Amino acid sequence: MLKKLLLAVLFLSTSLSAQDYFLKKYHPFNSSIPTPEEFLGYGIGEKHTRHDLIVNYFIKLSEVSDRASIQEYGKTHEGRKLVILTVTSPENLGNLEQLKAKHLQFTDPSKNPTNYDEVPIFINLGYNVHGNEPSSSEAALLAAYTLIASNNPEILNYLNKGVIFIDPTINPDGRDRHTQWANMYQGNPLVADPQDAEHNEYWPRGRTNHYWFDLNRDWLLGINPESRGKLTWYHEWYPNVVTDFHEMGTQSSYFFEPMKDNGSLNPIMPKENYVDLNNLFGDYFSKALDSIGSFYFTKEAFDGTYPGYGSSYPDLQGGLGLLFEQASSRGHKQTTDFGEITFPFTIRNQYISSMTTIKAAVENKGMLRKYQQDFFKSALGNASKSKVKGYSFKDEYDPNRVKAFVDKLLLHKIDVYKSGSSYVVPTRQPQYRMVQTMFETYAKYKDSVYYDASAWSVANFYNMDYRPVNTLNLGEKVVSTKNLVSPGPVKKTDYAYIIDYDDYNATAALYHLQSKGLVISSSFKPFTAKTSNGNKKFNYGALVIPVSLQKKDSDAVFKLIQEVQNKYQVPIYTTGTGYNSQGIDLGSRWVSPITKPKAAMIIGNGVRSYEAGEVWHLLDTRVHMPITKIPVRNFGWANLDKYNTLVMVSGGYDFSKKNLEKIKSWVSKGNTLITIGTASKWAIDKELIEEKLTEKEKDSTKTAVRKPYVNAPENIGKERVGGVILKVDLDITHPLGFGYHDSSIPVYKNNTVWLSPSKNDYATVAKYSKNPHIDGFITKKNMEENLKPSASLIVSKLGSGRVVLFADNPNFRGSWYGTNRLFLNALFLGDKIRIPE
Repeated sequence: MLKKLLLAVLFLSTSLSAQDYFLKKYHPFNSSIPTPEEFLGYGIGEKHTRHDLIVNYFIKLSEVSDRASIQEYGKTHEGRKLVILTVTSPENLGNLEQLKAKHLQFTDPSKNPTNYDEVPIFINLGYNVHGNEPSSSEAALLAAYTLIASNNPEILNYLNKGVIFIDPTINPDGRDRHTQWANMYQGNPLVADPQDAEHNEYWPRGRTNHYWFDLNRDWLLGINPESRGKLTWYHEWYPNVVTDFHEMGTQSSYFFEPMKDNGSLNPIMPKENYVDLNNLFGDYFSKALDSIGSFYFTKEAFDGTYPGYGSSYPDLQGGLGLLFEQASSRGHKQTTDFGEITFPFTIRNQYISSMTTIKAAVENKGMLRKYQQDFFKSALGNASKSKVKGYSFKDEYDPNRVKAFVDKLLLHKIDVYKSGSSYVVPTRQPQYRMVQTMFETYAKYKDSVYYDASAWSVANFYNMDYRPVNTLNLGEKVVSTKNLVSPGPVKKTDYAYIIDYDDYNATAALYHLQSKGLVISSSFKPFTAKTSNGNKKFNYGALVIPVSLQKKDSDAVFKLIQEVQNKYQVPIYTTGTGYNSQGIDLGSRWVSPITKPKAAMIIGNGVRSYEAGEVWHLLDTRVHMPITKIPVRNFGWANLDKYNTLVMVSGGYDFSKKNLEKIKSWVSKGNTLITIGTASKWAIDKELIEEKLTEKEKDSTKTAVRKPYVNAPENIGKERVGGVILKVDLDITHPLGFGYHDSSIPVYKNNTVWLSPSKNDYATVAKYSKNPHIDGFITKKNMEENLKPSASLIVSKLGSGRVVLFADNPNFRGSWYGTNRLFLNALFLGDKIRIPE
């Protein structure tokens, strides 16, 4: 039966029969509404549809129908439109603002509406967050057409009782990257051979967005414009049901919720969500897919433990998030163990699930509304039961990093207050569960194998100095970050300006001034200077701009100083003397000019695109510094002498002996190689440097213990470090530690790279603390045998140069503001590191 269904579409020749493969259940259709095929010029599934065509079709539908309106909620990094098509009955559409006001009363714990069945249910159909999982966006076209053109009584009932928001492509940049690939290599006749180019994209593939971020991990972190736009929209509407359509391996079948059990010991989402509602909707999906002969599975894979998925974030907002995973044709037709899977077949499963989601939501709208109301009321109730009444945080040295964290809280509609020099987040608020997500940490878990991270306390991402409080002094509510940081205006001097390097934006200010031709120095010891603001103590790394030593006159220098302060809001001080009241003087040999970084990064097949994208994104969007991306395939003839810094992120680098020697020779000339994660292991394995990995001697007398075969994936998987937050002891006197005041900082580990501390007394910059665990699951074996004896950050001498080895990713998902500084210091100060023999 399955094979027949897979093959059936290949023999559809007429437009009517091709349409009926998807739509026959919902006749009759309004002939004045153009079908997707009429608009596109080809049948759904015959080609992969570009995002601009999807948007234009939605615009057309909104123009010709009184059932639809379209809204643009943002733009991608590459400028593509992010749109939502709202579809409902003409009467509902005309009263949408009034319906929204009634709907939002159910999210307000201070209100007590009981008209659960009277207000239409709000449904968000979300598609294609991973660009190379394309079937769902095609299904979005079919769903939109069905809801707008069908006059079937079932559809009319959905429109009367529901408001459906269709987001056809959450990741347009990635989708179009894949669409171009699939259409470019499409054969005629179609080629089903899995080895064909059509089914094997080139690096970085279409899964990710412009900066190679996985947007399905970005709902919590809100780093990219795609996610920020969607979150802003989400908190305007609070839909009751949200879909999250994906694809998986070609040899699989179809997945819908319920998921694998949540890995948390006490999940913060209500049990009614992941048990009652998931099973209720699961019954609908099974019947619908049974009716067309599709096979599927539930429960055994995928978990909603991490709150930043498109299928888990809604669960923390009183809605029901639903994950779907379709076996991918990865092109138009591909051979599998079950026969040939076609693109139209994958689209039909997603389309059927879309329409079934609407059916289940409409038929249970009273229950869903009551659930959402109870969700927000229980948030207040749960908070009242907790001994923790709020969280206080501050960082007197780095206001711009604090500002970035406050921005993250406000993005999720978390109430924040300014109380003196601290900020306070009360727990008793409707977004209590998001407050838990931001601040709570855990050591005990129900499960040991996770689909993604087991640690996400976002306050630790930002290295926030925070603590729970039992009494509250709220102060003034923060509603915007607009004027949260406002350093006093800098005064003109003919002697020197000093930039406080403790601020997160200091490296961006440094590069901006270097790019304008100024010479900037860094202080390698603290000092107290006589400034126009009085005596001011400066930490390691303070930036000194001597006016008389510049090639520009003092007026031009002052103009640049004003410009950089206005742009980055960094604290800048003026002094008229180089003689300091304490510490070194400004003319000291410990104040050294900083070389402008000229950086390159190796990318391409074998390189972990996520990590490469995080480096690119950090430098592009926060430092505004270019980095040359050298493909692996071009490395042999690349001229490395153009650069003073080379970045290698995690990956498998299959370099020839000649290319390995090329890197070694280049570093030895005095340059800096920065390695992250498995690239650090690679550098040690290839004996590029004289460092070692932490290894426990194997007991040759130990015999294997017989275990059940079925448990192998769980037993082996739990030793993988999926994502844990750990504490390290940082040498803040080392150039890589400049800008930090506290030697104890959190880092994020999601690999099994264990660096042995260097034999050089001065080369281990950060080592895991004696009691390193902060948040997340890690086995006792990994903790005791691998982690505790190991280092997180080492600098190793190589000739006149050095290799900076990060065991952990300092730029994880663009969100680790707390460790970005370590990486940026390696870029800007790497050549200043002198490793004593």
